[in-house]
Amino acid sequence: MGADKQYDGYQPYDYLEAGEDYRTFPLSSKTAGFPPREIELTSEEEARVDDLTDDTVLSLHEHAFQFPDDIDEDLFDYIREGRIHTAYEFLAETSLDAVFDMQLDGLSSVHSLNGWKWDDITHEVSMRACDLMHSDYAFQCRTVDDIHRAREEGKLAVVQCVESAAMIENELDRIEQLYGMGVRSMGITYSASNALGTGGGDIHERDGGLTGFGVKAVERMNNVGMAVSVSHASPQTSLDVCEVAEKPVFDTHALAQGAGMGARGTSDEVFEAIADTGGVVGLLSSTHLPDIETYMEHFEYVVDLIGIDHVAFGPDVLYGNHTELLRVLSSFHGMELPESTLESEYVDGLENPTEAWQNIPRWLVANGYSDEEIRKVLGGNVIDALEQIW
Repeated sequence: MGADKQYDGYQPYDYLEAGEDYRTFPLSSKTAGFPPREIELTSEEEARVDDLTDDTVLSLHEHAFQFPDDIDEDLFDYIREGRIHTAYEFLAETSLDAVFDMQLDGLSSVHSLNGWKWDDITHEVSMRACDLMHSDYAFQCRTVDDIHRAREEGKLAVVQCVESAAMIENELDRIEQLYGMGVRSMGITYSASNALGTGGGDIHERDGGLTGFGVKAVERMNNVGMAVSVSHASPQTSLDVCEVAEKPVFDTHALAQGAGMGARGTSDEVFEAIADTGGVVGLLSSTHLPDIETYMEHFEYVVDLIGIDHVAFGPDVLYGNHTELLRVLSSFHGMELPESTLESEYVDGLENPTEAWQNIPRWLVANGYSDEEIRKVLGGNVIDALEQIW
């Protein structure tokens, strides 16, 4: 995390008058009521963690903002207010120099009930960008040099991302418009199929894979310098993307079929295809997992499969009650989630970005990984890929 964090106390939308210029909501605390956990280390190991996190620490996938304290009551009113609150104060307590922030994605429903509309996504991207421009601590990340600057200056580079390209519809030029707004990573699909390809949650009798338009979209993203992610895409779509991409491909957050996730996880074949592009897989924390130890079983499985040069961390956590959020969303969309999704109220040791990025480096040190290996998975691997992509 380079220099000591230079957080200046800025709160989201401080340039306006809360309660007058926009409606306010009680927001979640850092822990959302769950007991925090810190992996215990010896004093020698503590010193080693401090040294290792002086180098770049980067998360490949988070939702780096606060949800309402009462998700059941306030979630949709909070979203439709159109001002999501980046958790500057909490993020300043982490070792992060850069974070791939996936924003609200399909929950971006300021103007519609169903999300993923162009007006909804661009509203959120631009509103968050405006707020970042008023913070002296966090700033919008557009280049690899921005990540290095954040580390050197004790600041946070926020990479604005979206998890699906659904909102570009059949307009390739919208990729360039999003890039111009600051978006530097985009997924192909988010579970549901779209004009680019088959979604991971939308496979019926067959997996249609990447469409012809999807091939053109991957090419345009490569040309403008926007990272391509296959998270939530179908297996065939993911394989097709890896085949046609001319630059490294990401899966920003994934769990492994072979480490116990079954059909809900990603196959060895897809992981290997991503690695063959020079890409990186970020490991996902999930309520399928009870604790950080189970999470790290997936990490070690993927490292053994594709090599440590192609693995990073994308916990996909947030500040709020993650399990309650899933319950509300499943009810709203009329979906029935697997029992295993809701069986853990929280993931012990990984419940929010502050806890996750405290414990991930500590676990790696406690479990005997070398300095070189730790520096790679904490940020070095992603930086190497971004040097080619951006």
